Amino acid sequence: MKETPSGTPVGVDDPYDHAGLCDHLTDEGKCRYAFEHPERDPAFARERREDDLRCPAVPDGDWESCPHYRCRNRDRACVRCGLGERRMAHSDERPLLEEHHLSYADEAGTLSHEITVYLCRWCHAKVHDSWARIDDDANPDPEAIAEKEGRRSRERSETAFESAAERFDRDGE
Repeated sequence: MKETPSGTPVGVDDPYDHAGLCDHLTDEGKCRYAFEHPERDPAFARERREDDLRCPAVPDGDWESCPHYRCRNRDRACVRCGLGERRMAHSDERPLLEEHHLSYADEAGTLSHEITVYLCRWCHAKVHDSWARIDDDANPDPEAIAEKEGRRSRERSETAFESAAERFDRDGE
């Protein structure tokens, strides 16, 4: 199983098995990275311009061949147990979901592609602290469900409507 630089497991053997389309890929199959950031890699940008900005990995999906591939999961649910995010507005509470990196620098210290998914903080701890995998068939932790439902209850109480008659009694108190 792949590991972080500190030696904890990331929960997958091959990050590319869990990677999707590149974040820089447009609907037309063009490379947005080469267009928006030519100064970061002039040779790559020049190659892409000569090829009408076409993505080097399309159509076969060979993402490993592109030096600027990035895939960050945007689904706001844990990929392991399915727990959905419930954020409280104007609150500094710790989020239920955390971004989990599936790829890190290789042995030579070269940064590999950024491939991330969301895990609830309970699954995130299980993946890093044990041999749990992100594709395990898992249910949300009871603590996670309690935390999510607690937030849901507070959210509902904040949006509840109270008429003036309910807030103040007839004696003006």
